[in-house]
Amino acid sequence: MFEGSMSGHNPPQFAPDDPNANSGAYGNHGQREKHPVKPELRTSGGRQSSGKWFGTLGQLDFDIDFFEKLLVRNGSSVEVLRTLAELVSRKGMMQRAVEVDRMLVDRLPEDCLARYNLACSLALAQLPDEAIASLSKAVGLGYDDVTHMDIDPDLDSLRNRPDFLALLGRKE
Repeated sequence: MFEGSMSGHNPPQFAPDDPNANSGAYGNHGQREKHPVKPELRTSGGRQSSGKWFGTLGQLDFDIDFFEKLLVRNGSSVEVLRTLAELVSRKGMMQRAVEVDRMLVDRLPEDCLARYNLACSLALAQLPDEAIASLSKAVGLGYDDVTHMDIDPDLDSLRNRPDFLALLGRKE
């Protein structure tokens, strides 16, 4: 009779670009195994075979590229700036993280979290004096999570500085 779901309808077939398109939430239960189709990469010059359906970019690279393009289209979006700063920092692109965090602070000059995140990026970029200045401003604006500051690995390069210890309320 009918093959496929209990309603008698066959499951929809999807383009081979996504190797998991037909698996659904529960896998391929009740479906015949298909011969594997090698995914293809779309390029401006036509279709080109590739081992990954999204090319050679990793997910983090793809996300960074996506948010960089969003930033070009809408440079005033705080959400885009926050996300992009997080992504480039995670990738280790510290100079870019500092640039994006500075853009965010320009848009939100009274935001203590924006200042704190800028301080973290500056510390990771080996700019300790600027990091301390930004951290001091964050504290002045109301950032008060001293416990987090004390254990935040982004601030490791500042740990032994007297001005950092003073921000934590400790003496040298």
